[in-house]
Amino acid sequence: MNPRIIAPARAPTFAELFTPKLVTVWREGYTLAKFQKDAIAALTVAVVALPLSMAIAIASGAPPERGLYTAIVGGFIISALGGSRVQIGGPAGAFIVLVASVVEKFGLDGLMVATFMAGLILMAIGYLRLGTYIRYIPYPVIVGFTAGIAAIIFASQLRDLFGLTLKGPEPAALIPKIEALVDPVSVNRWALAVTALALAIILGLRRWRPHWPGFLIAIAVAGVAVWAFGLPVETIATRFGGIPRSLPEPALPDLSPARLMALAPYAVSIALLGGIESLLSAVVADGMTGRRHRSNCELVAQGAANVASSLFGGICATGTIARTATNARAGAVGPVSGMLHSVILLLMMLIAAPLMAEIPLAALAAILAVVAWNMAERHAFVSILKSSRGDAAVLLATFLLTIFRDLTEGIGVGIVMGSLLFMHRMAASMAVDAHVPLATDDRPDNGGETGAFDATRLGDDAVVYRLAGPLFFGTASTLSSVLERMGQTPKRYVLDLSATVFVDQSAALAIGAFADSARAAGATVAIASAPPRIRQTLSHAGLRPPRVIYAPTVEAALAAVTPAAAA
Repeated sequence: MNPRIIAPARAPTFAELFTPKLVTVWREGYTLAKFQKDAIAALTVAVVALPLSMAIAIASGAPPERGLYTAIVGGFIISALGGSRVQIGGPAGAFIVLVASVVEKFGLDGLMVATFMAGLILMAIGYLRLGTYIRYIPYPVIVGFTAGIAAIIFASQLRDLFGLTLKGPEPAALIPKIEALVDPVSVNRWALAVTALALAIILGLRRWRPHWPGFLIAIAVAGVAVWAFGLPVETIATRFGGIPRSLPEPALPDLSPARLMALAPYAVSIALLGGIESLLSAVVADGMTGRRHRSNCELVAQGAANVASSLFGGICATGTIARTATNARAGAVGPVSGMLHSVILLLMMLIAAPLMAEIPLAALAAILAVVAWNMAERHAFVSILKSSRGDAAVLLATFLLTIFRDLTEGIGVGIVMGSLLFMHRMAASMAVDAHVPLATDDRPDNGGETGAFDATRLGDDAVVYRLAGPLFFGTASTLSSVLERMGQTPKRYVLDLSATVFVDQSAALAIGAFADSARAAGATVAIASAPPRIRQTLSHAGLRPPRVIYAPTVEAALAAVTPAAAA
């Protein structure tokens, strides 16, 4: 059998990494039929995005038009420059807690500065090709902070769901918010009725007419009911004074050094959360379309979108999972659908701003309550709690810190705990076995040879140790103690690394210390079946002949450490 020669993978070029999918789709041949599919999908998504964008902005402590600015400007740029074919960008529910905190402490101007900085950070992450590492965030962390955000979003809507009149301003933090909500001045029963009507329409259509735009129909019916019966319910117009009929002129926010320093932690949090949310959304889109996104290109586009959104007075923009999924299900074939969705939203704002001003806030709160319920990932939450104590601890720590402390703290602590849990599991998977002759079929291919050997021929002066699993700093001390405890002191040692998947410098130093100890006792040490990359790591740590002997198989290693007379 002729050996197969596998060429090493070629590193992608800068153009391959950062060419927008819009260019890729255009090169493939963008026909009128594809444009028609994108246009239909764009209209479908715009109908969903219109009420959501305003509801998310209001829940974030910003006027409703700021959500529209974000979906129009940020959404257009994300689609035009992004690395996903069907990604839809705009304001996302995941940002509500963080944005509300920034608005409460620094005002809308501070939010613009934080969003501008977050955009630059995202662009830097993308150009430094760090987007690949975001995927390594543990799944329990993602579920934990998503569920925590969902709980806070729902709590933030209680005021409008029940039409509560509070004694003072509504706090952004959960505990003070609940304390304010449980002691209201009054409850508006008409607002409660509007909430019930909107929820009934949304849930009813979702069950019996799932392809109908339930959110838009709900706010339209609720708005008509409030107008027709003259119900004393708060609307966008009564609280915010209406919606502008044009985009504002772009302007730089206050970028003074003191302002930048004060808002830097929030900018990092926005960038981290935006990167996670957008890449998760892109992965969902890949699963629905069978395509593959460019993660670093997507992050650059997200960064540019946030910079542009802040210049036009918008809030944080990111890829949105629900709208992206809607776009894919509606038959979108390329980024043109996302660009058209932004154009349609702009036209809606220019033409229908007076009508949108009459939308009751209770109906928008009902929409966000449904969004929060869908965000909670209840089945995944329960599944992780049942899976293992370690994953459950990571999940609960992230969830509780997100709710009661801060989103950034929740993610940070969750990542650290998840990393420690991973290292513990990897350390537990490391094993050292002595005299384990394996069948040829069980051993990895070492250039056509195997590590199988005849254990009966070892004798009393030789021992073979098979090191299995990853050998890293978490296993170095265990490795040292195990090697030192191995029975008698023979004259020939063979370390079989055929089942070793990774070795770092700490583990290499532990192996080196064992080799030095064995040599001091007059023994010879050979390393068998080490893959090229592992052998290179060992060599860099000083494990070179004559300190140790390398051989392709255990049999060859035994022969190499056997004196000629004995052989």
